[in-house]
Amino acid sequence: MTKIVVDPITRIEGHLRIEAEVAGGRVTDAWSSSTMFRGIETILKGRDPRDAWYVTQRFCGVCTTVHSIASIRAVENALKIAIPSNAELIRNIIIGIQNVQDHVIHFYHLHALDWVDITSGLTADPAKTAALAASISDWPLNSPTYFKEVQDKVKAFVAKGRLGPFANAYWGHPAYKLPPEANLMATAHYLEALEWQKDVIKIHAILGSKNPHPQTFLVGGMAIPIDPDSQNALNADKLAEIKRLLTKAGEFVEKVYIPDLLAVASFYKEWAGIGGGVGNFLSFGEFPQQGGGQPWLPAGVVLNRDLGKALPVDHRKVTEYVDHSWYEYSGGAGKGLHPWEGESEGKYSGPKPPFQHLDTSGKYSWVKAPRYEDQPMEVGPLARLLVAYAAGHKPVQDAVNGVLGKLSVGPEALFSTLGRTAARGIDCLLIAREMPKWNDQLMDNIGKGDYAIHNGEKWDPDRWPAEASGYGMHEAPRGALGHWIRIRDQKILNYQAVVPSTWNASPRDAKGVRGPYEAALIGTPLADPGKPLEILRIIHSFDPCLACAVHLLDARGNETLKVAVR
Repeated sequence: MTKIVVDPITRIEGHLRIEAEVAGGRVTDAWSSSTMFRGIETILKGRDPRDAWYVTQRFCGVCTTVHSIASIRAVENALKIAIPSNAELIRNIIIGIQNVQDHVIHFYHLHALDWVDITSGLTADPAKTAALAASISDWPLNSPTYFKEVQDKVKAFVAKGRLGPFANAYWGHPAYKLPPEANLMATAHYLEALEWQKDVIKIHAILGSKNPHPQTFLVGGMAIPIDPDSQNALNADKLAEIKRLLTKAGEFVEKVYIPDLLAVASFYKEWAGIGGGVGNFLSFGEFPQQGGGQPWLPAGVVLNRDLGKALPVDHRKVTEYVDHSWYEYSGGAGKGLHPWEGESEGKYSGPKPPFQHLDTSGKYSWVKAPRYEDQPMEVGPLARLLVAYAAGHKPVQDAVNGVLGKLSVGPEALFSTLGRTAARGIDCLLIAREMPKWNDQLMDNIGKGDYAIHNGEKWDPDRWPAEASGYGMHEAPRGALGHWIRIRDQKILNYQAVVPSTWNASPRDAKGVRGPYEAALIGTPLADPGKPLEILRIIHSFDPCLACAVHLLDARGNETLKVAVR
């Protein structure tokens, strides 16, 4: 038996270490370790709850929008604040385009190179590449000239010896299966997606003033005024520009992303049986609808891969364990705490670098172990779609069945690395199709003279109860995100965030049960243990964000930076 280490896992947010035991060419055991400490929850104590969204969005430089909305929902839930329809629609559009942009970035820039061999594309025939592209899409750039230009550009890039994002990869690995023409096509779209995403995310600049770190979220609604007669407010011209950008976003998803996803997946169908994981799935639901009721994507839990039913979600059933995490609970070991009671004081007890292996029999990660009814849960686009599918959501069922049909695989293929990657594309497609409807609803409201954007009824802290507790749920691109807040005397008493990568990157719990990353790796075949490309494929299919799960670097409390404000 051989023990291998992949550290750091690249093409993710933050720092993740995977240790695995390999025997007979397969992974027999695995451990997921984050090597950075979270500290922002501690920083929030004693602050004004209305400011929490602005601080929590600094968990990460990418996942800024998602923490803003989860934080604001937590405070609104605690203080029983309802928001106007216009504010809800604007939030939905901001959240929606965040999902669409994030999914495209993940597929091309974080995950595609696990399946696409850039160097192979350098030998492709541009004419055959154009023919392949034209056979799956009518995208206007599908021409021999275009693909030749891309090929020459990449060749020149390689000739300079500065490979940038293409360096240190496993090029030529026997696990790569795409023909040269498919590799060139995917490389071209990798570069296109870089330009596309910069344009469509301008919606955040219009509605949120900037990206990342949007500025217009506000407890009780939004801080962007609506005035058809003002160029400094949300008006018909800006809504028309948003509509144009939403159309551009949808066209790329429909004509580039989804065709590429299907084309690449068709060469890797064996991955429909690899990387299944824990088999339990959690979604908090997303996109509140006008008039109240269930959100557009429902909340729910699917247990033991049973698509026959989606169980309701109760936030009180969420607990976190630290038996294999570098934290100490005041109540002792073997106990899971609900986030309202959670503690975030870290105490590092691991080896000092450089070291060969972690003590995986003890504490080995800064990530806690969240559980729902004491069960590990996978979260993310796959969980979101499985819950919606089991709940009878027809657009989701139609889209999932359509993709499975094109790949000639059954529903069991969803519980896999391939299913996880395909689900992200389907999620992106469905949201891209729905967003223009929300923009139209917003235009209709304004056309009827409804300019309401904020509910200031409980803005004054003197009108708050002496104590209040709340939770804010959100389906971030990476999955179920929850913020829990306790307020006393108008100040934050305790604050806990359980983020998607905390669920997925979870170490073992008090019972020794693996988290989703760890479970998904068991049984994975490795063509070359010295170049564990297959481990990257599985971990990247979750799209880790350890920057959200953990934060401060210096575990000894030493001052690393002083900022003077003048």
